[in-house]
Amino acid sequence: MGAGHAHRLYRRAHSPVHALPPHTKLAAVFCFVVVVVSTPREAMWAFGVYAVLLGVVAGAARVPAGFLLKRLLIEVPFVAFAFLMPFVAQGERVDVLGLSLSVHGLWGAWNVLAKGTLGVAASVLLAATTELRELLLGLQRLKLPPLLVQIASFMIRYGDVITDEMRRMRTARESRGFEARGVRQWGVLARSAGALFIRSYERGERVHLAMVSRGYTGSMPVIDEVTASRAQWTYALALPLSALAVCLLGWTL
Repeated sequence: MGAGHAHRLYRRAHSPVHALPPHTKLAAVFCFVVVVVSTPREAMWAFGVYAVLLGVVAGAARVPAGFLLKRLLIEVPFVAFAFLMPFVAQGERVDVLGLSLSVHGLWGAWNVLAKGTLGVAASVLLAATTELRELLLGLQRLKLPPLLVQIASFMIRYGDVITDEMRRMRTARESRGFEARGVRQWGVLARSAGALFIRSYERGERVHLAMVSRGYTGSMPVIDEVTASRAQWTYALALPLSALAVCLLGWTL
């Protein structure tokens, strides 16, 4: 984890949110999601307040609304599932625009859409303001099992390596006039997938041998010791604490 690693979700900027230590942001997002999930679905106003809180964070982090909305498209499959719930759920029915919908299904769809969207938005803001290397350091600082941190680190790096290898293989096929137009070309694609698997496995073995030869014993050295002051913790936890106050009001009102 000594080298930097940028990703497409990260948006480079100079803001108070970017400057926060990664483990404080991880803890804040986790606590915020827990609070959102704990909110009763009937308190619809509370979810609007949560959205406003995330909007304030996005403004402080200088993350444009278009950037955030574009990344929220990842939850489209869950949205499709939510829209099906009123049609397939059982129980009391109600007519909406000439359609017979389940009351429990409507509440379930709202619950999935509201809480899922807020959770994804919080995760996108975390990724937009924290580099992958910092996220790994934050997980390490939060005492996540070291083996899980290492697996995540290797997965991120070799995911990009394999993607680059796939891109080179596709360029090589296209330079020879290959075009995948139908079933007849599936054999070529299958052989390419097999070759990619073998190359990735061999590269992994070479990297492991290189690490062992340099003294790797199952744990990565800590190069950067990330710490946070009380003020930084207070700033980071302002989001989940505000959400907690809204959640408590949602249960009492």
